[in-house]
Amino acid sequence: MMAMLMLTGPAVRGFFDASLLARPHARRAITSRSAAASVSMAAEGPVCIVTGGSRGLGRAIALKLGEAGCRVVVNYANSASAAEAVVEEIKGLGGDGVAVQADMSTQEGIKSLFKATSDAFEGPVGVLVNNAGITRDTLVLRMKPDQWNDVIDTNLNGVFFASQAAAKIMMKQRSGRIVNIASIVGKVGNVGQANYAAAKGGVIALTMSMARECAPRGVTVNAVAPGFIKSDMTDELPEKIVEAVKTTIPAARFGEPDEVAGLVKYLALDPSALYITGHCINIDGGMAIGTC
Repeated sequence: MMAMLMLTGPAVRGFFDASLLARPHARRAITSRSAAASVSMAAEGPVCIVTGGSRGLGRAIALKLGEAGCRVVVNYANSASAAEAVVEEIKGLGGDGVAVQADMSTQEGIKSLFKATSDAFEGPVGVLVNNAGITRDTLVLRMKPDQWNDVIDTNLNGVFFASQAAAKIMMKQRSGRIVNIASIVGKVGNVGQANYAAAKGGVIALTMSMARECAPRGVTVNAVAPGFIKSDMTDELPEKIVEAVKTTIPAARFGEPDEVAGLVKYLALDPSALYITGHCINIDGGMAIGTC
């Protein structure tokens, strides 16, 4: 899944859905249930929830947290086998994990995700990474109500209700970190993605507002805004399109999922990030310079 790419000759108009390039095939979940997974007692790091954690950016983030010894809840929509594979990789890296299916566009799904998390691991949620997202791309004049509502429900409402649930836990314990995956599209817009841009822009504003409310109780809330990130889908793009896109990126290359995951890990775990809150950090090779 990716955003709309508009080309006129060699010039590129607009952006891809920058963050979703690294999350192919993400879809809304139809049901909410906990996937079967054995939980080891070796890892003692924070309990971390990564929504949309079975593929692309979500997978890279889940593995990075698992490598740090965290106990990771890998949320997924429909890709049970992929989520279970991520869990096994996490365990192989020294962390612990469990795969949980939940619809992140509904309050019921989010409640079931947090219930499954408390059932799987002792201790409160210490980190929430809101990564799940979908696209329904089309021009504004052609956009149907369900194309607007589906994206807003998952990409904005889902982030709000998951963050609200996490904040209640974290503020009570006076510690915790929320990291929202936004997009440069939420800062600069994109042709054919009014719904997605509105949702991601809303996530950025939500991040700032929640940070002000949560900071007095030791909880940080930040966002990251990826640019073009390598994925299976970018690998399938025609070379001419890839080269045209790269001309819009000062770094002249696509980012790596592991680079985004490294930034998320820093915001989520590093002691020196405790004094960073309410910010949306671009990770885009300079594509949206001036929008930080």
